[in-house]
Amino acid sequence: MSRVPTVLNATEEDIQLMLSAQCHIGTKNANIRMAPYIYKRRADGINLINIGKTWEKLIFAARVIAAIENPQDIVVVSARPYGHRAALKFAKYIGAEAIVGRFTPGTFTNYITRSFREPRLVICTDPRSDFQAILEASYVNIPVISLADTDASLKFVDVAIPTNNKAKHAIGLIYWLLARAVLRLRGTLDYATPWEVMVDMFFYRDPEEIEKENAEAEFAEGDFTAQAEAATGEWAVEGDAEGVAGIAAAADWSAAQPTDWAEETDAPAASSWDA
Repeated sequence: MSRVPTVLNATEEDIQLMLSAQCHIGTKNANIRMAPYIYKRRADGINLINIGKTWEKLIFAARVIAAIENPQDIVVVSARPYGHRAALKFAKYIGAEAIVGRFTPGTFTNYITRSFREPRLVICTDPRSDFQAILEASYVNIPVISLADTDASLKFVDVAIPTNNKAKHAIGLIYWLLARAVLRLRGTLDYATPWEVMVDMFFYRDPEEIEKENAEAEFAEGDFTAQAEAATGEWAVEGDAEGVAGIAAAADWSAAQPTDWAEETDAPAASSWDA
């Protein structure tokens, strides 16, 4: 990173995040065009990606994205399920448009379709699963930025970010770092202040886990409501008993007091007048 300002260099925290998310873990297969980004090959046959190269290409991709004047001209594509949440969050924070799930053929080439788009930049999660979008972008001369593993084919890919694009944490972290870098280059976010958005927001979440958490939350709310109703009922019964007793006592006292007072006042008054 000697050709860029030092403020764009990776911090120790960024490197630790990338290592903890296993962004450097590749596959056993290696494409010849990905060879410059491979650091070494482990004894078990797994290729390790050079983290320094990953950061350089990430900053380069961020500079390309920041150069687009209208963020709505950027389309983020992710057919891989692990990248759906990351692509949606990334598109939300930079102001782009996200196409997750199945990519409709003809989106970039057939203007008759309802989903026709004319973007100026396409960002993909996996060159293999998103090859239809990359192919159509090549037909209409749209530059493509893509995350690429060691076995990825870089055909029609203009900027490749070498990283592990098969793990949910690695995909989410790369999109989070890319969004933060874009916001910093635009001037929206300061380099000295950390981004308030947590990286966990970009991680894929299993629908079964979400349903389980919602069920547990509803169960806990149900228990709390039942306990609150039971406590309210007990307090209401006690209050009613006390209220009835108080009313009865008040009624007896009010009934006895006027009669005694009248008797006591009438007698001296009569005797005084007689006198």
